Amino acid sequence: MRTGEHSQTAFALGLLLDWARSSGREEMAALAASRARDYYLEDKGWSLAFEPGGEDFLSPGLAEADVMRRVLEPAEFAAWLGRFLPELPLNGAATWLSPAVVTDRADGKLVHLDGLNLSRAWMLEGIASGLPERDPRVACLLDAAREHRAAGLSAVTGEHYEGGHWLGSFAVYLVTARGLSQRPPR
Repeated sequence: MRTGEHSQTAFALGLLLDWARSSGREEMAALAASRARDYYLEDKGWSLAFEPGGEDFLSPGLAEADVMRRVLEPAEFAAWLGRFLPELPLNGAATWLSPAVVTDRADGKLVHLDGLNLSRAWMLEGIASGLPERDPRVACLLDAAREHRAAGLSAVTGEHYEGGHWLGSFAVYLVTARGLSQRPPR
């Protein structure tokens, strides 16, 4: 499922991989990694221009890339990412992916875009962490992650129930870098 909401397969597989690896459930980790490869290894040409939908709190494309960095070695991931997200700039520019703007934080659907900024930030950081150290895309990924981090964290206020009851969990996942420690076994 390539949606920007709860039913997204790539996001679920990433969380499952993080849990399985951190709790020593190697059989489950192997199954989740195998499924990620089955579902996404041949994907190419994703365009972020189709994102977000009006209610997205997850990026279908970035979530797919984020789960694949968990199952591919850096060189293999770098090649896969080049095919999957060919629009990533090589010059370090952060302007390729702007944070979403929420016009009414009291609207339960529009506030999902604050969650999108938070989840994009951690996924961008994750994608960058999966690339070889000198990959020219790392700079643009981390610059975009910083912009999304700032936009997302500024919305975690609790002022409105619509975002206040769940944005904090996304903020914790981002600031603790929980998913960044989960790499493919060597």
